[in-house]
Amino acid sequence: MEEAKGPVKHVLLAKFKDDVTPEKIDELIKGYANLVNLIEPMKAFHWGKDVSIENLHQGFTHIFESTFESKEAVAEYVAHPIHVEFANMFLGSLDKVLVIDYKPTSV
Repeated sequence: MEEAKGPVKHVLLAKFKDDVTPEKIDELIKGYANLVNLIEPMKAFHWGKDVSIENLHQGFTHIFESTFESKEAVAEYVAHPIHVEFANMFLGSLDKVLVIDYKPTSV
C-alpha cells in the first residue's frame, strides 16, 4: 500500500507519576497546548483522558495529539529548543510514555 499523503499526527500516550498533583498535570497540559503558539511547524493540538470501558489502557491515562504538515515538520518540532526544554520537564513527570507518528490513511 502506498504511503499516505498529507498531514502527520504525533501521538503521545502518558501515565503521570503517582506523586504528580492534579494541579501540576493541569499546568503541564497548558504548557503542552501552548507549544502550538510557539513552534511554527505544530499546526494543531488536542488532548484527552482515557474513557475506555475495555480496560486495555496498560496504565496510560492521557493522550496528546499534535498535527504537522510533514515528517520533516515533526523533526523540526522535536529539535526545536522550546520543545526540547518543555519535553525535558514534561517527561520528568511521567511514569510511562509511548510516542507514535502516523499519516492518517483511508482504505
